[in-house]
Amino acid sequence: MIDKRKIEKLVAENLEGTDRFVVDIKVSPENLIQVFIDSDSAVTIKNCVDLSRHIEGNLDRDEEDFELRVMSSGADRPFQMLRQYKKNVGRKVNVTLKDGTELRGELLEADDQGIKIQEEKLVKRGRKKDYKAGEIKYLPMSDINQTKVIITF
Repeated sequence: MIDKRKIEKLVAENLEGTDRFVVDIKVSPENLIQVFIDSDSAVTIKNCVDLSRHIEGNLDRDEEDFELRVMSSGADRPFQMLRQYKKNVGRKVNVTLKDGTELRGELLEADDQGIKIQEEKLVKRGRKKDYKAGEIKYLPMSDINQTKVIITF
């Protein structure tokens, strides 16, 4: 099995000096390597291709075969680190607490202790659904199960 630390080192080399950062690296027993990256600005396909080529260029398929997937962490994946919370301040998020409660609102602040959101409440007007600003809530990180950005069009 390919050593995850080797992949971490290769990723760190490639991302050094950029605003991109690693969110997660997974290496399966079958040598499926998955690298999830994010950025304070944006992750492009070129960023993913460049990182993939850097990793592949430093591994020997003759020594050990592998499958490599480098991708943006994406809006469909929950936040995994404080830096993702901070970069999304001002955006709408859906927060699921460990007790199963779900909250929706604008992310106002984030630090290593918790987050502050301006909660939104669902208001139904006939068939139309709308959200209205509610109270500001502080949520300790220890109470949060997952947080995801809400994509609006």
